[in-house]
Amino acid sequence: MLHYTGAALRISPRQFNYWQILLLLLGLNLLTSCAMVSVSNVDSRDYVKQRRGDVLTTGELSLYTGTVLQILGQDESSCRRQAAQCAEMLTTAMGLTSEQRLSTMAELWLYQALWYAKPRHKDLLAEIDAYLMSARYAYAYLFYSGVAPYNRLFTDRQTQVRDYYNFAVQQAATLLFAQSQRRWLQDPDVRLQTQNWQVRSLLQHQRFRQQALPEQLLAASSLSFKGLRNQYRRDGLGAELVAVGQDASVARNERGFSELPVPVVTALLSFDGTTLDEVLASDQATLHLVDPLQQREVRIAGNPIPLAANFTAGYGLWLARSDFSRQAFWNLMGASDALAEPQVFMLQPYDPNRKIIIMLHGIASSPEAWVNTANEVLGDETLREQYQLWQLYYPTNLPLIINVQSIRQRILSTLQHFDPTGSAAASRDIVLIGHSMGGLLTRFLVSDSGDSLLQTISEQRRLDAQRRQQFFQRFREDLTLTALPGVSRAVFIAAPHRGTAVADYRLARWLAGLITLPVTVLERLAQVTELLIDPDTSDNSRPVRFTSIENLSDQDPFIKATAGLPINPAVRYHSIIGVEQPALPVEQQSDGVVPYLSASLAGAQSEMVIRSGHSVQETSSAILELRRILHQHLAELPD
Repeated sequence: MLHYTGAALRISPRQFNYWQILLLLLGLNLLTSCAMVSVSNVDSRDYVKQRRGDVLTTGELSLYTGTVLQILGQDESSCRRQAAQCAEMLTTAMGLTSEQRLSTMAELWLYQALWYAKPRHKDLLAEIDAYLMSARYAYAYLFYSGVAPYNRLFTDRQTQVRDYYNFAVQQAATLLFAQSQRRWLQDPDVRLQTQNWQVRSLLQHQRFRQQALPEQLLAASSLSFKGLRNQYRRDGLGAELVAVGQDASVARNERGFSELPVPVVTALLSFDGTTLDEVLASDQATLHLVDPLQQREVRIAGNPIPLAANFTAGYGLWLARSDFSRQAFWNLMGASDALAEPQVFMLQPYDPNRKIIIMLHGIASSPEAWVNTANEVLGDETLREQYQLWQLYYPTNLPLIINVQSIRQRILSTLQHFDPTGSAAASRDIVLIGHSMGGLLTRFLVSDSGDSLLQTISEQRRLDAQRRQQFFQRFREDLTLTALPGVSRAVFIAAPHRGTAVADYRLARWLAGLITLPVTVLERLAQVTELLIDPDTSDNSRPVRFTSIENLSDQDPFIKATAGLPINPAVRYHSIIGVEQPALPVEQQSDGVVPYLSASLAGAQSEMVIRSGHSVQETSSAILELRRILHQHLAELPD
């Protein structure tokens, strides 16, 4: 029997049997079961995964979307099976904010698109439409939900939704490009019809307005590179893509210069309307293809938004498809399909306001020698925005004097093409950077010889008055070096200014004997030989060779004649030198190919000695020094 007195509940044990106890326990359990809460410890890493995991990172719906579905009493597992239907249900659901509704719909439509992308559910048209739906709801959340993007800077959800937008744009752009006639992209008045959408294009990338459309659009995120230490990119809005031209390998043309055949592109999707209701009601979308090297941000609904970009992918893909490693050797050998004239490769579209850096590789090499050096320069935001990078690709079998004159002419003709009046800022304060033989050629490009080379060579060969006069008349233009106009700084990296004994090693001499020179070069050299060799001596019966390898010998007459040439006083210069054994006396130090004493130049603004072999240009220390020099160059430019 139960006795109740005031607020106390008293039980008489003598009157309490087994069944009463059981009924009491069941009653207490029913009273407390709906309010029972338990707690357990969660690893901090699991907590972060729960907070940030979503359809893109785990393949499952995010915790945020799960919460929204629970508010509406929807089963999450059912929504995973019918994501599109759940997303449509949210359009009229009550009790949600615009941000909750739009962000959840963006994720659900993205989930649906990925479902259509699976082989067993493959439906390409439905997949494209689902990506467009996801991008629209993400776009509406970011810019039309009533909260400005900068007011959500520190929210995980805005980062997730931005990623939904970027991924949906990436997939929609590449799929639309692959499936449609590319001429649709060139006419903004033409709209491409999908199942439920009409899409037009705006080509805002300078490259595509002036040249043929690419053959492919590839997602930068799908490319992985070996040989590149870092990939440099910028966070922001848009899909990071690479546009692949008809020939993504080394393009050679009669003009002697070309832009990178695989430029980077950022794609955006915008949706018609200026209010949330108009955007959500629209089935009209615009695909924008812009150049992230020329544009840092876009304005959407009055908000300045940083533009996403990948600055490495295009350069890396070009190098991967260029076949430079094979070409470099055969160019040295003078094979029938070898490079005949220097080529300028522009890693960015020409910009009249950015200073030019020109890189020259060494013997038996190619632009591939600069792979990480160039990438690290492009990875520095200040340098990327202030400079444009050109790489010289030239035949390394030719005599030095022929190469330097043809390289000089190629640079001048390229500048003339883009800046006929020479008034652009890009044509002033150019920086030349050369490695190995490229460093030696760089010094020739910033030197003034007058008649000193002619005079020195005629004295070396002891020419009589008549032959001397003929020699001067016929070869004054060839053997006169004039500093390249517009250059105000040079960097010599492992450059054999006074030659190297390695060029006289048996293997080097044997290799030089295998080199084939073009007929026009042989004819010109024959004229030189005719004047330089005295017919009354035995030298006449001995063939004279003038290959690049022989030119690099520390005993070569041309190297000796040019060793003391003065560098133009308007040019500031720097040396970066590798040494394999820095503990040795300075006169014994070498990078294994070029002695320190040959690479060092008096009057340099700076000289950095790095423990390294001959490929010192690829070391982290050399790259940091080069970046320091380029920043210094900017700081010292006249106002």
